[in-house]
Amino acid sequence: MHADQVSTLAGGANQQGVRDHNERLIMSLLLRHGALPGSELSRLAGVSPQTVSVILRGLERDGYITRGTPIRGKVGKPSIPMTLAADGAYSLGLKIGRRSADVVLMDLHGKVHSTAQLTYDYPVMSQIVAFLAQSLETIANEMSKEAIARLTGIGVAMPFQIWNWHNSLGTPRSVFDEWETTDLEGKIRAITDLPIHIVNDATAACQAEHIFGRGKVFSDYAYFFVGAFVGGGVVMSNALVEGPGGNAGAFGSLRSNQPDGTSKQLIDTASIFLLEAQLSAAGLDPRMLWSNQPTWTGFDEYLSPWIEQTALELAKAALSVCSVIDFKAVVIDGGFPESVRAALVEKTQMRLVELDARGLRLPRIEEGSIGPNARAIGAAGASLFDKCFLKNS
Repeated sequence: MHADQVSTLAGGANQQGVRDHNERLIMSLLLRHGALPGSELSRLAGVSPQTVSVILRGLERDGYITRGTPIRGKVGKPSIPMTLAADGAYSLGLKIGRRSADVVLMDLHGKVHSTAQLTYDYPVMSQIVAFLAQSLETIANEMSKEAIARLTGIGVAMPFQIWNWHNSLGTPRSVFDEWETTDLEGKIRAITDLPIHIVNDATAACQAEHIFGRGKVFSDYAYFFVGAFVGGGVVMSNALVEGPGGNAGAFGSLRSNQPDGTSKQLIDTASIFLLEAQLSAAGLDPRMLWSNQPTWTGFDEYLSPWIEQTALELAKAALSVCSVIDFKAVVIDGGFPESVRAALVEKTQMRLVELDARGLRLPRIEEGSIGPNARAIGAAGASLFDKCFLKNS
């Protein structure tokens, strides 16, 4: 990736008493740009070289950054690039979906070291909390004491107001009552002392793409994540926009006009649960859709029409969001294999140019890069950012 494709962060300050801000700024710059020498960090941060030098020594001493191979120039001393130490901090992420739950252990580079998955017909809180407890025990047994000491917390990514989705899932309302009346955070606190951060699942997926994926290329874009239901996120001026309720980019609620004259929400026209219903009606086992398989095979006669329909709906939604904000790009990812994502993005681009876009500049339709674990990775990132980085890195 070229340097001019990576957006810079806001400048820092030299005043006494803001060292924590500057430390987070330096780490955020290393997260976004990769290895950099102190002189370049000073330039990007707008902080004096002396201040940067002190910060780097402290971060290196504390194990958050490490030295790279010296780079020799034509004159003067060689420059030493500094980079984030992968083992400088770890975090855990729990994704609670409508058909599956996932737990990941992630390091400071966004690399996933351990995963666990639970699939189900519908989410039951007690079952998911028990799954989390077992996963935490298993992961702890695989980690060294030093690594455990560097755990920053656990993030939980889930649909907000999950109890309102029982009709679409064909599940009795009583099954979801617990989600509305019971304190999930309290249940999790009973099994771990780690700090807990609860975030919207689609927003978390957008954050994962923004920090660890292709989001670095675009300063402004709309993000669609196609899971059991479709959701999304918004990035503007290089920063994730969460909104006052943490639910900005709730694109699943966008209205879509249908050929029969009816109007439906995007979640009812561009979600994997529609494909699941078709497979079930045909007597096929739909559980393969939720088990993070590297490929989807054996049901192309249902998959291809689903891709065509979903692409059309995403193209219409892309025009809708770009009529409000002039996004340069629309990034699409989801809980499906890479081959399905590539086909969906290609078809969406084709459908977009066929639509009436008078008065609008068509955005680029781009593939996301994180995939099914995006929500869990974004959740894990919540605790890392709370501990190590500026919020809008």
